[in-house]
Amino acid sequence: MKILALDMGDKWVGSAISDPLLMFARPYKTIKAHELNSFLEETLKKEIISTIVIGYPKTLRGTESQQTIKIKLQKEELEKKFPTIKWQLWDERLTSKMASKIKKEKTKEDKLKSHSIAAALILETYLSYLQIQKNMQS
Repeated sequence: MKILALDMGDKWVGSAISDPLLMFARPYKTIKAHELNSFLEETLKKEIISTIVIGYPKTLRGTESQQTIKIKLQKEELEKKFPTIKWQLWDERLTSKMASKIKKEKTKEDKLKSHSIAAALILETYLSYLQIQKNMQS
């Protein structure tokens, strides 16, 4: 089973996917936000996904913004459409800025790739958390 991560924006959604051992995160695809449902349907047919992690855009102070509330509502809708998947909100503070630094945005294509890089950064932190939890239980 793999984990999929989403960096959800108003126009674009970046995605990243783990390997089956849940050790690595790699950028997957960047899609238009309005294509999210069809992307998920297609991806869930191709890949065995147990969990989808959604970047949760808290403010730097840890409070909720308009975008945070919007993401929560989108997650609730997705949970209804895809009830067999475990859905997880995950703190994404600064991942978009980190992704921009990793992929120096020169072209429109670079900008699009930065969304999936941000999703990979979200997924990396989530996979690290799972590994720590696993080690603590051992």
